[in-house]
Amino acid sequence: CSSDLVLSPRAAGRGARAARHHTGTMLQLSENLLFGMGNPLLDICAVVDKDFLDKYGLKSNDQILAEEKHKELFEELVKRFKVEYHAGGSTQNSVKVAQWMIQTPHRVATFFGCIGTDTFGEILKKKAEEAHVDAHYYEQAEQRTGTCAACITGDNRSLVANLAAANCYSKEKHLDVEENWKLVEKARVYYIAGFFLTVSPDSILKVATQSSEKNKLFSLNLSAPFISQFFKEPLMKVMPYVDILFGNETEAAAFAREQGFETDDIKEIARKAQALPKVNTKRQRIVVFTQGEEDTIVATVDKVVVYPVIEIDQDKIVDTNGAGDAFVGGFLSQVVYDRPLEECIRAAHYAANVVIKRSGCTFPEKPDFK
Repeated sequence: CSSDLVLSPRAAGRGARAARHHTGTMLQLSENLLFGMGNPLLDICAVVDKDFLDKYGLKSNDQILAEEKHKELFEELVKRFKVEYHAGGSTQNSVKVAQWMIQTPHRVATFFGCIGTDTFGEILKKKAEEAHVDAHYYEQAEQRTGTCAACITGDNRSLVANLAAANCYSKEKHLDVEENWKLVEKARVYYIAGFFLTVSPDSILKVATQSSEKNKLFSLNLSAPFISQFFKEPLMKVMPYVDILFGNETEAAAFAREQGFETDDIKEIARKAQALPKVNTKRQRIVVFTQGEEDTIVATVDKVVVYPVIEIDQDKIVDTNGAGDAFVGGFLSQVVYDRPLEECIRAAHYAANVVIKRSGCTFPEKPDFK
């Protein structure tokens, strides 16, 4: 397994030259090698009670889009509970964590998404800058910057996203603009959370197809059960271009049901997802399913491997919101260096372990990952 280089065969090494040629190479990274696109949201986090979840029909561990019945939820959350604000949005979290793990050079990670011309939008811009992420937001005045209520009970978090501005991302007005598309072409590794399928599937397809044509690496996250259930068509249009598929156990189960896999064995689901049709046959798909404190499941073309997570005392867990995003960020931070698959998993587990001990998807100034 140690010889499984995730990114190889390399896309002509554009923007990165190998300093050494053996496994564990240190590549010279340059700006904009990692590209992410998604829904930039300001997270409003609070520890709530079961009555609050019940009142708004929320499950303790779920991700949903806000509906009419959740209108008052955001106001009540701020009024009744002690809230914290964090720059969020699944993909944005992941590229931030990847940049944090990489440290230097700055701006290896690029991010595209849509915000409003308001205070929350300014906060997101400031936070992206502080994280040394090269964020290029499409800014519009019609909708306010999106928010996500993170309702925490015990070790669980229920996320309710009010996309607002994030839903207004325009392929024509942003992604297709020459200077922006040049940034897309500059990247070697791409990551988009499945959540963005509800916003701009055409943007995802444009990025995914050029990645595939140029033998670069495109990764996608299942993100939430509702994506597999209600956005099955756009999801499966993108799937043939997916080199790495991420998800957790509940998302994997929902995906398997929708695809008629007729199994609830997570290893078997991973194996079947790995074998789905793929356009670029030079790269075999890798499927990575996390299961909270249980083992991480990784399916490659010829095997399914189980990786135990880092053990943690329950009383050290502060907030599991962002653990999955951090996992992906840690993983991608090693992919850009062409490191072996097991190193990517080790970094993913490390990043998730750091983030769950803190509030929101936040991290200390520097990682101590070795």
